[in-house]
Amino acid sequence: MTVPEVKQLLATLAEQIRPQLTPETALVGIHTGGVWVAERLHTLLGISQPLGSIDVAFYRDDYNSRGLHGKPQRSGIPFDVADRHIILVDDVLYSGRTTRAALNELFDYGRPARVDLAVLVDRGERQLPIAARFCAHTLAEPLPAGSKLSLRRDDHGNLSLEVKSA
Repeated sequence: MTVPEVKQLLATLAEQIRPQLTPETALVGIHTGGVWVAERLHTLLGISQPLGSIDVAFYRDDYNSRGLHGKPQRSGIPFDVADRHIILVDDVLYSGRTTRAALNELFDYGRPARVDLAVLVDRGERQLPIAARFCAHTLAEPLPAGSKLSLRRDDHGNLSLEVKSA
């Protein structure tokens, strides 16, 4: 499986989003990879609104079976969500469960006028009827069962995508 470089994916995603921006548009990244992507997009797009972030660990419908993976991060949305255009940002869209959990948490902060989803990669195989409005790359074929596609950040802040086999 070949996936374009993250730098190119970020540029593609920024160009897809740019025509939809307004002064009131705000980005909210989903911990952890989505926050890294949102940070880069925030800079590339020159968005004036502060960047928000959420950790959906306690909002997932499979929390009892998954438990916590690592230390929970603090969610923080430093702006009023009500009646604002929010772009929810994640690294990889797969089952749709993380996005559903993120929407549940986001609405605890208020009722946005509109929420769009932006992802670097859509790997398909959805379990819920969720689709990204902005997507830099869609995998042509499914990954082997049990494989995981993850965004990694090295000590120098460089981002890369990694496939881990089962």
